[in-house]
Amino acid sequence: MKRPQARDAEATRRRILAAATEEFARFGLGGARVDRIAERAGANKRMLYYYFKDKEGLFLAALEDRYTHIRAAEQKLKLEDLPPREALRRLVAFTWNYYLEHPEFMTLLNSENLHKGRHMARSGRVRPLHLPLLHMLRDILKRGEREGLFRRGIDAMQLYISIAAEGYFYLSNRYTLSRIFGRDLMARQALREREAHIINTILNAVRAP
Repeated sequence: MKRPQARDAEATRRRILAAATEEFARFGLGGARVDRIAERAGANKRMLYYYFKDKEGLFLAALEDRYTHIRAAEQKLKLEDLPPREALRRLVAFTWNYYLEHPEFMTLLNSENLHKGRHMARSGRVRPLHLPLLHMLRDILKRGEREGLFRRGIDAMQLYISIAAEGYFYLSNRYTLSRIFGRDLMARQALREREAHIINTILNAVRAP
C-alpha cells in the first residue's frame, strides 16, 4: 500500500493535471495560465513546477494522460472476443462517442497540431500506447479476411485514421458546417444520424467484393 504522504503527493499531481487539462482545453497552450491552473487545483505554483517542470511539460503530460485514457478505454471493449464485423462496428461507435463525451481530447489535439506536434515528439509514451490499438485492429481485419467478410490488404493505420477523421472533422467544424448547411449538427437526431453514417461508411469500405 502507498504511504499517506505518497498518496497525498499523487492526489496533488492528479489535481494539477486535471486542472491543466481543463485550462489547455479552454485556452490552448498559448492562452493557458499557470496561475489559473494552480488556483483551480488548490496547489501553489511551486508544486506545479516540481511535478511538471514548466507549462510545456504540463501540456505534454495532459496530452499523454488523455491518450492513455482513450487507449485504455479501447482495451476494455474486448473486441477480440467479438465477431469481426461487430468488433469493427463497436470500435467505430466507441471512437465517435468518445469524442462526444471527451471534447477536451479534441481541443488538446487541435492545440498540439498548431504547434506541429513538437511536444509529442519528446514523448516516450505516446507511440507505444498505439501499438495495442494497431495490433487489435489488424487482428479484426485478419479475422474478417479469413471469414470472407473483409477485403484483403487493408492497412490498419490508414483505416484507423479514417475512423477517427469521420468524427473528428464533423465535430471540429460543427459551427461552420451548421452555418453552411443551415442545420444544427449537434442536435440529438443529427448526432445519431452521423454515428450511423460513419459506421456504414467504414463497414462498406472494408467489405469484401
